[in-house]
Amino acid sequence: MTTEVQIKTYLNYINGEWVTSVSSEVEKSLNPADKSEIVGYVQKSTEVDLNLAVDAAKQTKAKWRKLSGAERGEYLYKAAQVLDKRIEEIAECATREMGKTFAETKGETARGIAILKYYAGEGMRKIGDVIPSTDSTALMFTTRVPLGVVGVITPWNFPIAIPIWKIAPALVYGNTVVVKPATETAITCAKIIECFEEAGLPKGVINMITGPGNVIGQGIAEHEDINGITFTGSNGVGKRIAQAALARGAKYQLEMGGKNPVIVAVDADLDLAVDAVIAGAFRSTGQKCTATSRVIIVNEIYEEFKQKLVEKTKEITIGNGLDNATWMGPCASENQLKNVLYYINKGLEEGAHILTGGKRLEEGVQAKGYYVEPTIFENCTPDMTIVQEEIFGPVIALLKVNSVEEALQLANNVQYGLSASIFTTNIQHFLSFVDNMEAGLIRINAESAGVELQAPFGGMKNSSSHSREQGEAAKEFFTSVKTILVK
Repeated sequence: MTTEVQIKTYLNYINGEWVTSVSSEVEKSLNPADKSEIVGYVQKSTEVDLNLAVDAAKQTKAKWRKLSGAERGEYLYKAAQVLDKRIEEIAECATREMGKTFAETKGETARGIAILKYYAGEGMRKIGDVIPSTDSTALMFTTRVPLGVVGVITPWNFPIAIPIWKIAPALVYGNTVVVKPATETAITCAKIIECFEEAGLPKGVINMITGPGNVIGQGIAEHEDINGITFTGSNGVGKRIAQAALARGAKYQLEMGGKNPVIVAVDADLDLAVDAVIAGAFRSTGQKCTATSRVIIVNEIYEEFKQKLVEKTKEITIGNGLDNATWMGPCASENQLKNVLYYINKGLEEGAHILTGGKRLEEGVQAKGYYVEPTIFENCTPDMTIVQEEIFGPVIALLKVNSVEEALQLANNVQYGLSASIFTTNIQHFLSFVDNMEAGLIRINAESAGVELQAPFGGMKNSSSHSREQGEAAKEFFTSVKTILVK
């Protein structure tokens, strides 16, 4: 006799209570490593649910704002302790929902803990300056005040770190929050909210709503009682959010796509460069906005670099992220897999040549999931689709140039400007790269993906709205400056 396993249904979190959506409808969260496995069900919420969440945040914002920064920070520190106790459970959930390896999701959870502790400390740091007045009998100074209610819209690719690096500063600077996670990883987000709940956050300070982007996400952008929106996701959705926020005068912050280059100079350490390109391009199955997407190599070392890169790429083990032997997991969803295969076909149609990879994996256990081989193209030209558009998958294009100067021009020849790196031991090359590369994150002799939590993060051109996340820079978005003169 077999026992039927009860699959859990996760609820919205509104005003300190876990509640069902008024629609009573739910959506499946599937494991991309084995699409027959339902991780759980999440609420398919409506505008009515959103209004309830926003009202809860609005009613609580005055009390939350009146707490000292240190008091608010203490709640974040307690949440960090709870998350630390549940690190294995939450990391495993993220792997089952999103597909990347357990080592990566555990590292991401540890980063979430560190972010909470960092912003707990922010509650004790200065929020203003004394400024000399032209009137010798007056005192003039600034302080910072919270925006009010902040809408947080997060993607599926970093289901732990991104919600936390938006929620933590929003809270410590005195805002209340309504968060809408991506449906694909909404269960992971619910577990993060449980950590805040266990930390004792007052009712209404943090609220979570799951549901369609065109209803809940757009509803957050258009809601008159939401004072700021912080978003990470695609360019198309980001621009719609910006237009809606601008129309009603709300503050908004967008972190969007990337087409991130790595330049390999003649004097580069090739083994170091190869390792960094593979990690930057294929970790998380290339599903990072900072992932390496273009590799621009100076002609003299092109063949040697290519050979090393292809050989090492062929060694990558692909499988379920919960298997310790797995280096690269599946694409996060069927749609994501279809998108990657579309770009691979587009590259072939436009005349690029595949050096390795290019196929969906459908043998054995891999037939159950959304697996694709890590793929390297060569014979690419600057105007090709795979060179210009974000793929968000394990696909890179190799481009050959005659000089670092030519490489830099090619690197800038896209609409994006998120991250970029160069491998060189020539000080003039790296100084020129720092000065002239149009990207918000510049890395020398390191992979394009990754930024430390205490440093500002954000892009240029169409990669962002030109504000910055993380570190002290988060204060600029989540607060407004008030200038006071005392006569």
